[in-house]
Amino acid sequence: MKAELVRTETADGVRLDGAFLSPPVKVADKFDFDAALLVHGTGANFYSSSLLRYLAQAFRDAGVATVLANTRGRDLVHTASTSSGPRLLGAAHEIVGDCKFDLPAWLNFLRERGYTRPALVGHSLGAVKGVFTLAQIPQDVVRLIAISPARLSYAHFMASDKAELFRADFAAAESCVACGAPEELLQIKFPIPYSVTAAGYLDKYGPQETYNVLNYIDRLKLPTLFTFGTKELVGHPAFRGLPEAIETVASEHGMSNINTAVIADADHFYSGTMSELWNRVRRWLAAAAK
Repeated sequence: MKAELVRTETADGVRLDGAFLSPPVKVADKFDFDAALLVHGTGANFYSSSLLRYLAQAFRDAGVATVLANTRGRDLVHTASTSSGPRLLGAAHEIVGDCKFDLPAWLNFLRERGYTRPALVGHSLGAVKGVFTLAQIPQDVVRLIAISPARLSYAHFMASDKAELFRADFAAAESCVACGAPEELLQIKFPIPYSVTAAGYLDKYGPQETYNVLNYIDRLKLPTLFTFGTKELVGHPAFRGLPEAIETVASEHGMSNINTAVIADADHFYSGTMSELWNRVRRWLAAAAK
């Protein structure tokens, strides 16, 4: 897969890198958007996700210009280049809400390339970031595909069978912040094992539920597809019951633009089921274009 290495800079001065794939001249698919922005999940990056690489090639072959994009949350820890000098970022140090700088920067990159009707495709935390951003900040995005966003919900986790693990991690983060050490790195166990600052953990999973996608469904005005795999739906409380919850919220608000799809035998990374995921996405896109 040949790609052009590209970069953009956010409004708050963070440099982000990515890869741009130009489409072939002649294609069979007819969609009503001209570019796709693909956004990775927690601790990933634009070149390591097998799922996003597969989708990037599929979009390109369908005649869609594609950007595989880093966010400031790429990798676990990295030294970012910013307008004010080097800065530690990555999944361990990011504040998820700063996606309001990252995603618009990449959408602006596409506009500068002449693409005015983009679709946004996010996986995992990238899907959460897509929902969070597009529900609050007007953009010229015409389609949103949210692949396996987790339900980042304090109340849901506290009521789950993993509540004891969550309560312990949350208490440790609260203790660090109370002691004046918000940037202390914690080795947390739930909802996934990784390192994150105490302040970042409280922001991401706190009772304010800032990143609970269910809180933003009614603000999504564009055609939106949420996808999940059957294996993740039975394996983790962050996904259990989420498709049904999304459908309930959409129904309560009379939102016919919100759709869900569940891929049989798919795990969180759609191992062995990427072609089925793409077929579902492509059919939905084709139907939405009519």
